[in-house]
Amino acid sequence: MRLNDAPASHRIHIIIYPGFKSLEAVGALTVFDYANAQLKNKGAPPLYDIHLIAPEQGPVQSDSLIKLDAQALRDGGLPRTALVVGARDIGPAVHQNRVIVDWCRHAAGRIERLVGVCSGAFFLAQAGVLDGLDATTHWSVASRLSTEFPAINVNADAIFIQNGRIWTCAGVSAAIDLSLALVEQDLGQDLALSIARELVVYLKRPGGQSQFSQHLDSQMTPHAGIRRLQLWILQNLDQELSLEALAGQANMSGRNLRRVFQRQTGRSPSEFIEQARLERARRLLADSDNALKRIAAQCGFSSEDHMRRVFQRHLGVTPKAYREQYEAR
Repeated sequence: MRLNDAPASHRIHIIIYPGFKSLEAVGALTVFDYANAQLKNKGAPPLYDIHLIAPEQGPVQSDSLIKLDAQALRDGGLPRTALVVGARDIGPAVHQNRVIVDWCRHAAGRIERLVGVCSGAFFLAQAGVLDGLDATTHWSVASRLSTEFPAINVNADAIFIQNGRIWTCAGVSAAIDLSLALVEQDLGQDLALSIARELVVYLKRPGGQSQFSQHLDSQMTPHAGIRRLQLWILQNLDQELSLEALAGQANMSGRNLRRVFQRQTGRSPSEFIEQARLERARRLLADSDNALKRIAAQCGFSSEDHMRRVFQRHLGVTPKAYREQYEAR
């Protein structure tokens, strides 16, 4: 949907409850509010009518110092889009807020989009909304979701997943990625990317991307020298990264570098490089129309065929098939 045919109002409910994750609610709210601001700057009317909704009206304490004022769920009516955010301790949250479960069961077939954000997916799961569907959640509770609700095909890796009108996402900062995807669906990619830039989001990640980033992994490496080397590798993936080049950058012998890198990261330097190149290629396949040969070069693969072999080994698909799957999603 583009600016010239956008409806006058798209009502959004962000559903919270005591102990909700504040970053998820505030992140989503901010994306939709910035979308309205961008529309105003273009001389267009605001699209989103944003409401915070909770089981009871009034201030709702989050998992942090933040409290948000909310309308009562029973008084809110049905929106076009609803996002149910997660909690640190989701078991008691679902048990104590059965009204949200009942609301999800009632609303699932009646609204345009119902989203389980992070462990908020457990509310949808308890309502039976996710039965028979692919779904994701925060990696830390993915196995629990799969065990408690075996009818759901849980993908512990994805940033977010769409099944028609039902969406789930990994949560916390991924709530921003999901909200940007919803804005892109409503108003187009250019406006969504403009919001991402305004929020200084490093990358608007597509849903098929992994929750586990090489950038995040490298930040967790205890050894400062190896951590710096990982960052250098990520900034130079299009170069020929031989062991000799890495050893020179780290001021170590090649043998010592292999030993220390393996001990600190659990992987060899070559395994880290291959995973990083794969991650970058997945992003470029999703976010650009570049030819496969050019993407292979941008990521440092020796050839398009080399990239294809890596994709098939790790993902079981070719780069061309991966792009087609993402476009289908």
